[in-house]
Amino acid sequence: MAKQSRVGFAPPNRAVQYLAVGQTSPYRAVLLLILWFCCFAAVTDGADVLPLASRKIIQNKQGLQRLAQLGIDQAIFTTRLSYDDGHWYANIGYYCDDENKKAYSGNGKPDESMLYLLDVAEAKVRVLFDPKGGSIRDPQLHYDGKTVLFSFRRPDSDYYNLYEMQIDGTGLMRITDIPYDDFEATYLPDDDIVFVSTRSKRWVGCWMTQVGTLFRCARDGRNLRPLSVNLEHDNTPTVLPDGRILYTRWEYVDRSQVGYHHFWTMNPDGTNVAAYFGNQEHYPLYIEPEPIPGTDQLLVIDSPGHGRADHRGYVCTMEAKYGPDDKRGLRRITPKPQFNDPAPIGSSHFLVASYKKILLGTHDGELVTLLTYEGEANMHEPIPVMRRPREKIVAERTQENEPTGRIVLADVYSGRNMEGIKRGEIKELLVLEALPKPVNFSGGMDLTSWLGTFMLERVLGTVPVEVDGSAYFEAPAGRPVLFVALDADGMSVKRMQSFTNVMPGETLGCVGCHEQRMQSPVASAGPNTLMALKREPSRIKSFAGLPDVIDFRKHVQPVLDEHCISCHNFQNREGQISLTEDLGYCWSMAYYTLLATNQVADGRNGYGNQKPRTIGSSASGLMRKIDGSHYDVTVTPDQWRTIWMWLESGAPYAGTYAGLRNAEDQGRDNMTWAVFATAGMNQRCRTCHKPDGEAPPLPLTLSEEDRRKLVRELGTAPHERIVQKDDFRFSGHVLLNLSRPELSPLLLGPLTKEAGGWGTCPSAFTGKDDIAYKVLLAAIEKQKKRLQDVPRFGTPEFKPNKQYVREMKRFGVLPLEFDLSRDPIDVFETDQRYWKQFWYRPQSDAKWAYLE
Repeated sequence: MAKQSRVGFAPPNRAVQYLAVGQTSPYRAVLLLILWFCCFAAVTDGADVLPLASRKIIQNKQGLQRLAQLGIDQAIFTTRLSYDDGHWYANIGYYCDDENKKAYSGNGKPDESMLYLLDVAEAKVRVLFDPKGGSIRDPQLHYDGKTVLFSFRRPDSDYYNLYEMQIDGTGLMRITDIPYDDFEATYLPDDDIVFVSTRSKRWVGCWMTQVGTLFRCARDGRNLRPLSVNLEHDNTPTVLPDGRILYTRWEYVDRSQVGYHHFWTMNPDGTNVAAYFGNQEHYPLYIEPEPIPGTDQLLVIDSPGHGRADHRGYVCTMEAKYGPDDKRGLRRITPKPQFNDPAPIGSSHFLVASYKKILLGTHDGELVTLLTYEGEANMHEPIPVMRRPREKIVAERTQENEPTGRIVLADVYSGRNMEGIKRGEIKELLVLEALPKPVNFSGGMDLTSWLGTFMLERVLGTVPVEVDGSAYFEAPAGRPVLFVALDADGMSVKRMQSFTNVMPGETLGCVGCHEQRMQSPVASAGPNTLMALKREPSRIKSFAGLPDVIDFRKHVQPVLDEHCISCHNFQNREGQISLTEDLGYCWSMAYYTLLATNQVADGRNGYGNQKPRTIGSSASGLMRKIDGSHYDVTVTPDQWRTIWMWLESGAPYAGTYAGLRNAEDQGRDNMTWAVFATAGMNQRCRTCHKPDGEAPPLPLTLSEEDRRKLVRELGTAPHERIVQKDDFRFSGHVLLNLSRPELSPLLLGPLTKEAGGWGTCPSAFTGKDDIAYKVLLAAIEKQKKRLQDVPRFGTPEFKPNKQYVREMKRFGVLPLEFDLSRDPIDVFETDQRYWKQFWYRPQSDAKWAYLE
């Protein structure tokens, strides 16, 4: 239950006003002032903030007259400092690598934030709430036009919590009180509140800040429950006239992280999650939707590319009548992408913020400045003060005593990009669960994969598909699931590349695979014609005795050791490759080599909705190497299934998020490249291995981004993995063996066969006593020792970093007294306990363990 408090029963200006009009005695006025300053002492906290006199707001009276002509008497707005990070979402909490580095407005220094009330007729602005160095964001008016809901971060706190107060400045009440961020809240028509919160206990998969997802609670903070199971951010929820919640959902299952942040809807109980506009075409960020009164349109922000800080972008109108991916439904109003927080006024006007200005806009593109702020902060969230009708109340569809929900798939063959798939070809669906991250330290995948998946996936099992293409099955409630269509041989046909979920007791219907979403499952097939609905729902059939989350070194490498490395090692080197477990500077030789020789077909961090049979087992050459046709290599059924599960779950390297390296550990990669700057390399190798030389060039820098840019015109995603033909021989990932330096291809290739080398570069090294050979070997051994200063993932001595332990303690997974220097830890088991916190528990008083 949330802690409630009435903070500051009346601000000082109200106490003086009461005395001036004779509404209270001098004694009571003084008492009110004392109570205010006592209750608000923690908020003032002596913060060093810009004096009010230095924060001038200039009014444009002509513009305000136009606003008055629209019937607007008052408006509220806020000011806040900017934040350093350019991402639209990185404005809460702290950075994972350093909890002392703050991401919120002002980045740790006192904010120049205020909640203001504008009197339009008098052209005057007064302070409605002064946080004294704290920060205010996301104000929202109640339906009655008298109450303001907002997020407030006290100056002595790092977290935003929800508050309410009256529009006259009285009755400040705290709604939530927890060391997580609650923000971007709005009212539901039944008077509950929907908001975004980091109490979902997860981190952005491709950045160093925390994730906020949708929750719901009563106005007193009670009856808290999650609405979203997203692994990445949800943002700016609003309520459509039909009662559904419309919000921004960012996700990137098996596809690029920078392209899919679009509008989705759900019922206020979290059921019936569906794409509203986007999720197929990549870019831009759609955010801050608001229904336009009297129309079927929305006022939204189109923030270019991967989105911009403070949600800035073009103001647009949007309508979904053409379909969720038809750009005819989007019309830009403003010529430049420099606006945020649009608020409709009727069907033709809106208020909007742009840096230090509040403007009045029309749908024809006219913009008139109303207010200009002279201070360090920017202006945000202008909202006209008015009553508004409540939206339709949607009936509750969940059943809290049910551990599962049900999914009805009308026709797996109905959808887009399904060319070449014959009816009857799909026999089963593989059900996977996407798993959240308890830490993250970079914009890339790090040890999770080589430019493939950002996240781990749990293999739940399979369910049958009927002859007519229908499926009906149970799915665990409150967990993000995704599907892979399988043929009669169990090989992948089509991959979802997104996720869905069901709430307890919910029955969710979908038409098909990447369907157009312009019709319902019943409309597409009819309730009495689906074969799957003529029986009880299937239960997911798991793979007994096999791990559900695959780690390459733990589960895949033993299969390679038994069946592959006798030929593919540094001595025999069949096919010019080695599949040993030796470590390069990042991954193992075997893992990188399989990907660099295109034996693995994953999402490659490319765009979504890929063609059939291009991802997973059916497109991966490795599966054809273990079916008995490759030199009679025959694996056991469990070994075959393990390799298959690894490929279908995104082909990760580290099967635990403890493998993610902090900034210090990732920085050790840069040390390794000192090897390539040695005199021996320049004198003996780069005479031939240079961009214009006879032999393929050797790598020069740690980043391979420049190499990827050379093929960007092929239509690849910005950070898509591009495998070039010589990567498996000349990439820095395979040239250096940092487990056994003497077996580094960088040494063996130029070394004569008589001296134990490969002799592929004649006369480079005459023998192991060659001075250049010795210098290069010493350089590699030095890098091995440097990397071993902190035992690496994949070695017996490995331990997780301090940030992983810190967050697992904060999330209640590890005990607070846990000491990494003293106490043993199984990181795989720790990850599992972290993920199980999010499992729904119908028989428990606390239905969700992570909210206890």
